[in-house]
Amino acid sequence: MLRDGDGAGLRNQDRSGPSQRQLRVAEEIRHVLAELFERRDFRDPDLAQAQITVTEVRTSPDLKHATVFVSRLGRSDVEMLLPALKRAAAFLRSQVAHALRLKFAPDLTFQADTTLDYAMKIDRLLHEPEVARDLRKEG
Repeated sequence: MLRDGDGAGLRNQDRSGPSQRQLRVAEEIRHVLAELFERRDFRDPDLAQAQITVTEVRTSPDLKHATVFVSRLGRSDVEMLLPALKRAAAFLRSQVAHALRLKFAPDLTFQADTTLDYAMKIDRLLHEPEVARDLRKEG
């Protein structure tokens, strides 16, 4: 059994969150993908016409997998783009590998980022008359 001091690579995989390397690589992947989506240089018309924002990238500890969270500015139909992003994943992976010169190019999985939708829902709830009245009473 390994203790905390044994195996430097293993201790960051527990509850301490992502390593600095994971965070750095994830941010670099986000920048590369954001640049690609900004250029809109895709054969797939669904991607060529879409304004896609990469909001976050999370990498696995071994950097072989990356989950890419995407949204569309001012639109909530990002779910419709996920099949097109899946079709383009191999191309995007090759572009990331070329730009970052990693030993292994991570497999890219795309997910809709729903944090903005959730924040807007909470904001609407907080502005409902009943909730606003209760908040004033507590304040």
